[in-house]
Amino acid sequence: MKLADILVTPLQRIETAGGDVLHGMKKSDSGYTGFGDAYFSWVYDGSIKAWKRHSQMTMNVVVPLGQVRFVFRYVNTDGIEEFRVEEIGVDHYARLTVPPGIWFGFQGLAEPQSLVLNIASISHEPSEVERLALSDINYTWN
Repeated sequence: MKLADILVTPLQRIETAGGDVLHGMKKSDSGYTGFGDAYFSWVYDGSIKAWKRHSQMTMNVVVPLGQVRFVFRYVNTDGIEEFRVEEIGVDHYARLTVPPGIWFGFQGLAEPQSLVLNIASISHEPSEVERLALSDINYTWN
């Protein structure tokens, strides 16, 4: 998989008198590859959660509360490290579809914290996730 394989899908936010409705995903949406699990993660402002790579899971990530910077890392066939940065949340409400095989991390950009939803293609399985320490990948977080 390559960084260009990551899909960014704008999502609809419908304003209503009692509170907005925020779309997440339909099974007819581009990027839907099945349903296995949905889970939320809080990330505090300035906190970084990195690095992970799934071997089987396609992630569909939405940030309904706050703002989050996602950084994706890929090593091309020439051995050159490439990065792709996407920021989503209240300021840019969208869904990121991330195929397996791509290293990623994310950083909270809103006080006091942001909420990340992952609509995963498979159920959480610890054996299909690789992890590295933050310092193992040379990326400067702003």
